[in-house]
Amino acid sequence: MFYYLLKYVVLGPLLKLTFRPRISGLEHIPESGAAIVAGNHLSFADHFLMPAVLKRRITFLAKAEYFTGPGLKGRLTAAFFRSAGQIPVDRSGKEAGQAAIREGLGVLSKGELLGIYPEGTRSHDGRLYKGKVGVAVMALRAGVPVVPCAMIGTFEAQPPGKVLPTPHPVTIRFGEPLDFSRYAGMEGEKAILRAITDEIMYAILSLSEQEYVDRYAAVVKAEETAAKAERQRKFPRLPRH
Repeated sequence: MFYYLLKYVVLGPLLKLTFRPRISGLEHIPESGAAIVAGNHLSFADHFLMPAVLKRRITFLAKAEYFTGPGLKGRLTAAFFRSAGQIPVDRSGKEAGQAAIREGLGVLSKGELLGIYPEGTRSHDGRLYKGKVGVAVMALRAGVPVVPCAMIGTFEAQPPGKVLPTPHPVTIRFGEPLDFSRYAGMEGEKAILRAITDEIMYAILSLSEQEYVDRYAAVVKAEETAAKAERQRKFPRLPRH
């Protein structure tokens, strides 16, 4: 109930009024049955803008940190995300990927839409990064199509670290569903999973027209953070007088 209250009464109209998103390709979203919507991830706002323009309910796998914050603010945030249809996934440890796959397959087994960001994290610089193969595993195990999606303009509206978004033109594009039934039963083949994931990322890239980086976003971000820390260590800022 709260999901639809947010979508049609509270958050949805506000988002549409603020960003006036231009939508294309909505006809590619199946009217019924399970499917994966795989998109690029540029902003915290992505979680809410895409559901706001879809007729069907969509469930996203969200990082567990959104559900474990301390104090009243943490409890309210967790309640908000659960009510909005988000499922917490612990992204730390060796079992993180398997946990995400189990949760995602649970959504698909109910004939619902599952939203996935194959990059695994938000892009910190607006570029599109290499996708993780979990999306391919779920597509094969569940036997469902994958609809590519591109969010354009959300990075400028609310880049990582910005608490409140600023009005900025946003475009959301959905591409034709990708059918991987020809690979049925081959989810244990690493080369097949990589090929499927790369095909999905190429479809997203064609829609978003971003610059592509054939490396994982989390790795690049960690390297850049470490390099910045090293520069600050070698060349510390002098105190102001």
